[in-house]
Amino acid sequence: MANHKSCEKRIRQTKVATTHNHYYAKTMRNAVRKLRAMTNKDEAVKLYPTIQKMLDKLAKNNIIHKNKAANIKSSLMQHIAQL
Repeated sequence: MANHKSCEKRIRQTKVATTHNHYYAKTMRNAVRKLRAMTNKDEAVKLYPTIQKMLDKLAKNNIIHKNKAANIKSSLMQHIAQL
């Protein structure tokens, strides 16, 4: 339990930030799932830049690690190439 006012504020701020980060990470995971489920190459190619932009923004803001973003982008490109 927090003993200082600043600690209590930090706990509140962390809770808000965690909720915010969880929302964007979940949105990204759903978008990646959607692209991996696609069987039409043209639609997948159209959706890829949006997901790539999303991954880059999340990596820039330290919501996900930059290497994780790179690995996901790479695997999505491999998936698109196999379609």
